[in-house]
Amino acid sequence: MDPQLTEVNQFLGRFTAAMTRRDFTNCDSLLVQLKVLLTKFPSLPPSFQKTPNAVQELSIAREIYEHAVVLSVKNEDQDAFERDFHQLKPYYTDTRDIIPPSSQEYQILGLNLLRLLVQNRIAEFHTELELLSSSALENPCIKHAVELEQSFMEGAYNRVLSARQSVPNETYVYFMDLLAKTVRDEIAACSEKAYAYLSITDAKRILMFSSDQELTNYVTQEHIEWEIKNGSVFFQKTKESSPCKEIPSLQLINQTLSYARELERIV
Repeated sequence: MDPQLTEVNQFLGRFTAAMTRRDFTNCDSLLVQLKVLLTKFPSLPPSFQKTPNAVQELSIAREIYEHAVVLSVKNEDQDAFERDFHQLKPYYTDTRDIIPPSSQEYQILGLNLLRLLVQNRIAEFHTELELLSSSALENPCIKHAVELEQSFMEGAYNRVLSARQSVPNETYVYFMDLLAKTVRDEIAACSEKAYAYLSITDAKRILMFSSDQELTNYVTQEHIEWEIKNGSVFFQKTKESSPCKEIPSLQLINQTLSYARELERIV
């Protein structure tokens, strides 16, 4: 085997062993060294030179970047995920005629869709979706992300939260937890505008918490302006509440009709 390929394989073996041990600090260090070694392969994008070892070089580079994407999830680093995914993507789109497909492709494409959904980048979500084949859309990893987006857009937040129990891969849990927080924040924002207070039972049901302690933790960590007392959640603390001002609806109607009459005279 080519000496450079041998060296990369040795580093990759140490990297995968560190991943198995969950030694992510060592993984970060080894990944940097692996990426430096990959720069010596002329067959990799963007040059795609046809070398005798092109198939092996492209295959091992793709595997390294797939590990990098998974590592970024383990480290809960969305910036690293985006950077590594964009480095990996050409191996999925531009090398189909050179190397066999990867067994990890749909898992990682689904992860990227989920990341875009968590970041509320819906336009980019649909752009990525349009680039996928009809067979890819039937893959469980892709379908999971598509169904989540549909539920989110429909406001079916209960389906979004329950989907955490049926993730197609354990790497999805990180983004599902972020999405659950986004959903709860949306529900909380609507609730505090619609109600002055809710009973703890109703608040747990609406925010989809299973225990009083979960609700209490959420209030104390995310909504310090709320107050829990007498078995209820008050969305504005009593001492900070202010009287509601009545909307002068009759005055607004008269003004609107006056404007309409003036416009009719002008026409």
